[in-house]
Amino acid sequence: MIIVIVGPTGVGKTKLSIELAKKLDGEIINADSTQVYKGLNIATAKVTEEEKENIPHYLFDIKELTENYTVYDYQKDCRYYIENILKRKKTPIIVGGTGLYVKAALYDYVFEDETKKNDYSTYSNQELYEKALKIDKNLNIHMNNRKRIERFLDYYLNNNKSINSKKKSENLIYEDVIFIGLTTNRDDLYQRLNERVDQMLSDGLMDEVKEIYESHIRTKAVLTPIGYKELFPYLEGKDELKNCIEIMKQRTRKYAKRQYTWFNHQFKVNWFDVNFNNFDETINEIYNFILKKDYQ
Repeated sequence: MIIVIVGPTGVGKTKLSIELAKKLDGEIINADSTQVYKGLNIATAKVTEEEKENIPHYLFDIKELTENYTVYDYQKDCRYYIENILKRKKTPIIVGGTGLYVKAALYDYVFEDETKKNDYSTYSNQELYEKALKIDKNLNIHMNNRKRIERFLDYYLNNNKSINSKKKSENLIYEDVIFIGLTTNRDDLYQRLNERVDQMLSDGLMDEVKEIYESHIRTKAVLTPIGYKELFPYLEGKDELKNCIEIMKQRTRKYAKRQYTWFNHQFKVNWFDVNFNNFDETINEIYNFILKKDYQ
């Protein structure tokens, strides 16, 4: 049995994964594209050593900010740990918000080793979108989804064809996979996300951002997650802090909305409304659901 925990940022995926690991003799595999990098801790809400509670965690902090890490790399690494955990008669628990990582690991997708990478930092979203349109006039990526457009362009650079020409697959390569999704109503989610940004700042996010800013590293690892590039204008004296924080909150809310859409379109997710006042109730509800599925 493989458990996959998905959902937007800030709904309790980390806590649920650890509690299920205790109950199911599980080990946790990261499926967040930003948490593979060292030094990106507060803004990415990376699990802390204390929170791990001695549960084995894999694919966290495995790359430097200057290193590249692709979906191709993740597919190989995640499958290795899945097989290793299953071999030892334990339960792999994949947790994270990067849907393409989950798809790559569990479905029979073929990814090429993308060795060539372009630096797109000097391009605006509009300019990147227009470059992509010249390659594929049927491009179905939103102009502001910079991460996907950059991936589209890099795929073309490496393979000289549109990524849309790849054969899509809906076939799982593992027999027993249970998708668990955490959700809550939109207003509560947005309020929690706003409060989460404020808490990150209280926890020292600005110090983390300053350290990265002063390193002058501007790789995809730094510019992809929400929380670093949004605060750079404040450090550069180009914008007020309150405006940068508001932009960070807006982008976080929009990202959460896109995550919901992606998960619903790509996976057969069993969604559970989170009881934030009594999270143990949510944990037990999901645990009992998994037990019933496992016995069927």
